[in-house]
Amino acid sequence: MNVTVIQGDLLDQDVDVIVNAWNRNIIPWWLLLPQGVSGAIKKRGGTGPFKEVAKHGPMPLGTAVLTSAGKLPFKGIIHVAGINMLWRASERSIRNSVRNAIEVANDNNFQSIAFPLIGAGSGGFNQAKAKEIMLDEMQKLESSVHVWVVEFKKH
Repeated sequence: MNVTVIQGDLLDQDVDVIVNAWNRNIIPWWLLLPQGVSGAIKKRGGTGPFKEVAKHGPMPLGTAVLTSAGKLPFKGIIHVAGINMLWRASERSIRNSVRNAIEVANDNNFQSIAFPLIGAGSGGFNQAKAKEIMLDEMQKLESSVHVWVVEFKKH
């Protein structure tokens, strides 16, 4: 698997699909005030992807669901349940999220995917450790998809 780590804005990447580090999808999306990546997706892409992911119902921790990209220029958004009911990420939730997002990308013949640092925002996980776990998990996977891991650009 070809993996590139960059700093920048996830929504500005030239890829087929992006990953949204989401919650377990139990609380209705319209009751939440999406922050970080989810907030940026809602602001620039509209509410469509969140209405679609809500139709899938509760998501087991670490699973992945594909939706449209709304008004964003991607072929889709892969939402991963990267945080638990207490809004916290774990090594297991990060690893499973990476594995399942890559599987969805493979199943849909996407050529490229961009990940944020799963769990490092509202999930409260250490950014450096989240990146280390994600890269380690990606090394274990076989895929022809090109992966970008996008670290938030510090201003």
